[in-house]
Parts: sequence; C-alpha cells; structure tokens
Amino acid sequence: MSVDPVSAQRFATESLAVLQRITESARDDVTRAARLIADCVRADGVVQAFGTGHSQAVVLELAGRAGGFVPTNRLSIADLVLYGGAAPSTLDDPLLEREAGVAARIYDLAAPRPQDLFVVISNSGVNNVIVEMALHAKEHGHRVLAITSLTHTRAVPAGHPSGRKLADLADVVLDNAAPRGDALLHLPDGGAVCALSTLTGVMLVQQAVAEATSLLLAAGERPPVYVSANVPGGFEGNLELEKRYEGRIRRTAS
Repeated sequence: MSVDPVSAQRFATESLAVLQRITESARDDVTRAARLIADCVRADGVVQAFGTGHSQAVVLELAGRAGGFVPTNRLSIADLVLYGGAAPSTLDDPLLEREAGVAARIYDLAAPRPQDLFVVISNSGVNNVIVEMALHAKEHGHRVLAITSLTHTRAVPAGHPSGRKLADLADVVLDNAAPRGDALLHLPDGGAVCALSTLTGVMLVQQAVAEATSLLLAAGERPPVYVSANVPGGFEGNLELEKRYEGRIRRTAS
C-alpha cells in the first residue's frame, strides 16, 4: 500500500520519530546544557534567551513560561523600540538583522551580569545578528548555549563577516535535528512543507529545564519556578519571586 507523501499522519509519524531519536542522541548535550542553566541560577544569574523569526517561539518556551525558571529574560530585536527609544518604523527594515551593531545594542539594553547565561536560538545559525549576539556574549565572558540545526548550518555559508556560525561559538550545542530548510515533508515536484525546528527545539528546552531542576533539587535548593498566572495566587506568587531579579527580567509568566 502506498504512503501519502504529505498528510497529517505522515507528519505525526516522522516528527515523532525525530523527537524519539533526539531524546537519545542529545542526552549528553542536554545534560551539559542543564549544568549551564543550573550553574547560572545558583550563581544568581539570569538566562538571557535570544532568537529572531520563528525561533522566538522557542525563546518563549524558555523565558517567562509557566513551569519554567523565574530568572529568564527574553531578548528581541523589538527591544530597540520597546526599551531603546528607536522609532517603530525601525522594525520595518528587512535588512535589520544583517546590520552590524544591532545585537550589541540589544545586549546593552538588557544590562546582563557576568554570571548570566546566553541561550541563542537559530535554525540556520548563520544570520548576522544571531552570530553577533553569540560573539558579543562570549567577548563579555558569558557562557553560550546554542539551539540550532547542525544539518542546516553545515549546508549553508556563514552570514557574519567573521565567517563563524552560531555552533562555532557555543559552549554547548543542542542540535534540533531539523533538515536543511526546516520543512520535513517533501513535495512530489520539489520543495517541502511542515517545519520541524519548533517541535524539537521545545523538546530540547524542556528536557534541559527538567535536568537543571533535578540538579538544583539534588543540591538541596528550591528551584525558582513560575506558576501559571491563571491559577489562584499564581500571579501574586510570581511577582514575589520576581522581586529577587527586579530590573533584570521583564515579564511575569502567563
């Protein structure tokens, strides 16, 4: 019996197979990533998460997320407008991600401390602003955790003048196992549909959070974890936890 090349069941079957595979193949890297996160939290640091485009979905899974760590902060190109005084029209520039100095401006607006961990997320790992953020973080002594597709990044040229890619700069790399171009299901006449990197990125992030929580508990520490703001007392409890990081994180979990 022939199998439909594009269908809901085909995507479910193939994506679940990839998720199962990375739970094994990424096990050691997830453990290493968890150590970075736990060390950051124990040192009174903040996890600074940055991505552009659809990678922001994975950033949101880490920063300000119910069930996640309170000391997390979402960095975004929109910070240039929200906190940096740039005109809203700045974000209309399609070449903004390629401009030199954008990541440095976002970094300065966040005013991170030396013990903060940078989690930089990009499927391709080659966009200028992504690489610049990782470079800038390393130059300031931060550890960098990358979530990227090694298959994709190895198949495309570097976009940064240094010739380096996100994976080249990270202390730990979590490979999201997405194919080149991200889409999973190939069309009969070329091209593909149904992106994978968000699913696998979320899996890797939550695995790392789970392992980091385990490390903190084993050390006898109570993990500073967000409760959903949509349960009784959640919003108020989150505000109380956030006081420890006042001025360093920007939002309460929903």
